[in-house]
Amino acid sequence: QVQLVESGGGLVQAGGSLRLFCATSTRTFRRYAMGWFRQAPGKEREFVATISATGGTTYYADSVKGRFTISRDNANMVYLQMNALKPEDTAVYYCAARESAITSPLAYEYGYWGQGTQVTVSS
Repeated sequence: QVQLVESGGGLVQAGGSLRLFCATSTRTFRRYAMGWFRQAPGKEREFVATISATGGTTYYADSVKGRFTISRDNANMVYLQMNALKPEDTAVYYCAARESAITSPLAYEYGYWGQGTQVTVSS
């Protein structure tokens, strides 16, 4: 089965940290660029970060640059380390896979999506 499953979300105070996890179900995803996106109530889906298939290239939205770090291991996991969290970061966070090795911030270029994990940052 083809599946992406996010975890690690929760409630955290502003200034705190969370680490999100994306578990990929097949070895195929190791050939794909991966991305993290988020969607807050009443807002459009927003790009957060992306990483190339090899992990050698990363790209971030300006809103999270310097605070968030995307990474992947040589197994089946993709991570999003989130530091210095702000209330504006509150959203459902989605892991996504693109059928290309190259990074992209465009949601429509990603064909596989997880179910999302809720991140809530309190003030």
